[in-house]
Amino acid sequence: PATDRNKTQAVLQRLLCVDVVLQSDIVFATLDQVFPQGVDPCTSTGILSGLAKKRAVDTAFLVLFWLEMSKNELNCYHFNSVIDACAKTSMWTAALQLMTSMLQTQVAPDTISFNAAVSACEKAGEWER
Repeated sequence: PATDRNKTQAVLQRLLCVDVVLQSDIVFATLDQVFPQGVDPCTSTGILSGLAKKRAVDTAFLVLFWLEMSKNELNCYHFNSVIDACAKTSMWTAALQLMTSMLQTQVAPDTISFNAAVSACEKAGEWER
């Protein structure tokens, strides 16, 4: 619904304005304040996708970490969004680490996961990885 989309956009805008030095505290406080009961998978995927589009990799990692620590349901779409952010910024090692994290959290990678990881390696000139 439109209300969820508005909430997603509002949170995304707040997260994109975070100063890197205070980043983790502000990101976690923002998410705790807006989603005290947790967040639905669709909304969290929207936030992570928005961060990926803006190449806000550090913030995307923090949101993913918060989701896991807050016992929110994680799925391949969450990881794919962050892997996509890594691909857009040529952070191939982080993309491959996320693939490993997916398996450790029992989230099965899909075709998009593998394609995004390969893209991250390719853009960094590490296509043989």
